[in-house]
Amino acid sequence: MLDLIAASFMVDAGILIIYVQAGTIPPVVAVAFAVCGLVVGSILFALSESGFNDRFPDHYLTVPTTITHLVVIVGFAAWAPQIGAVLLFELFVVFGFAALRADRRQALICWAALLSVLTLLFLLTDLPIDLPHQSPLERFATLLALVSTVGRCMFIGAFSKAMRDSLYKRGVQLREAYQRIEELAELDELTGAYNRRCIMQHLDNEIARAARHGEPLSLALIDLDWFKRINDTFGHPIGDEVLRTFAITIFANIRNFDRFGRYGGEEFLLLLPNTDKREALLIIERLRMIVAELDWSAFSPSMTVTLSAGITTMTLDESTEAVLSRADQALYEAKHDGRNKIAYA
Repeated sequence: MLDLIAASFMVDAGILIIYVQAGTIPPVVAVAFAVCGLVVGSILFALSESGFNDRFPDHYLTVPTTITHLVVIVGFAAWAPQIGAVLLFELFVVFGFAALRADRRQALICWAALLSVLTLLFLLTDLPIDLPHQSPLERFATLLALVSTVGRCMFIGAFSKAMRDSLYKRGVQLREAYQRIEELAELDELTGAYNRRCIMQHLDNEIARAARHGEPLSLALIDLDWFKRINDTFGHPIGDEVLRTFAITIFANIRNFDRFGRYGGEEFLLLLPNTDKREALLIIERLRMIVAELDWSAFSPSMTVTLSAGITTMTLDESTEAVLSRADQALYEAKHDGRNKIAYA
């Protein structure tokens, strides 16, 4: 923004030089205008780089900057009234920049300052504020002033749109990042299943829903058999891939309203809403067979992976701890019975 302000001053100084060549104004006016632009730009740059303006709520210093430019422009219009109208064109650019930054209160202050200064210029003086057009060179300079002013105003509009588009894209990116954070907060990083906190929350919700609607709720604690041997024999990276493959397999073979999460280590919890004992046994038995029949030779020719599961169905007014305790007891029975089996409590 400071670069654009400085460039705008230099454009107008260049146009003033043309008026000097046309004999409309003395050279000192053009030189003084360029120096003023350089000084104002340098001061704003120094304040910005020093962090001075960061101590204010409006760190752009919109009102002081706008009023400073207003005074400079109107002062030069009073000094050289023969090109006063051309200099006043610059006010459109100044207030275009201010509009990008000003809130309602600041806009009113800037507008009141504009009204006050122009009232002094037009009503309390008899200066002939002129638009030079006598000679061809003056007409050319006036044309340049008008066209460059309109061009800069259009550039400000395009710049404003680019800022809005950038803010909109940033907002979309932030929403996507927030959604991703929420997903990561719910999911186990290794397997993509719900993490323990999330699956336990789903369990509480499903217990409450089942009690409210009088529907059956079954759940299964699932444990991969001899998983420690897999880690010890083939290494932890292979063990991680086994867990991922197992989780993907379960996801691909459960219903869209079932909930599957990592309970801890190689132990998983599967919630089966609106599912009675008979259906739960069929579902878990089918999953057991699918996992046992998978071709695990991609990890090692000698590898086999099986699961054991403990199943239970919730009773009325039963606590979360009681349901999990019965499922855990059933899992213990399945593993005690030789593994690669399911048991119902």
